[in-house]
Amino acid sequence: MVGPINGVIIWTTVERHDAMASFYRDTLGLNPRSDREGFINFEWGDFRLTISCHSQVEGRASDPLRVMVNLATEDIHADHSRLLERGVAFSRPPEQEPWGGWIATFNDPDGNTLQLLQPA
Repeated sequence: MVGPINGVIIWTTVERHDAMASFYRDTLGLNPRSDREGFINFEWGDFRLTISCHSQVEGRASDPLRVMVNLATEDIHADHSRLLERGVAFSRPPEQEPWGGWIATFNDPDGNTLQLLQPA
């Protein structure tokens, strides 16, 4: 049996890494577990989100909807307001889904799609 998922890596370029690290650390307010040149890692229990450089990655995401990272929130409206104040542009404001939960969608500096997700 495979699983559970224990982490996600978002690859970026050396030139874009500082902007990406700043976005996840400073704009989203995530606390780094490890932060060094070309690598930043965030941890929740056994799960890790890493932003790192890869020599074969160029520019922004060419298909930002290919992978979507959901970030859990207990108060989507408060987090949406806080991120708006920090300059995050949402492509979808908080909306309740038919299954009862709430979703708000935005992109990171490389164009990867992220969502705030407040379960029902």
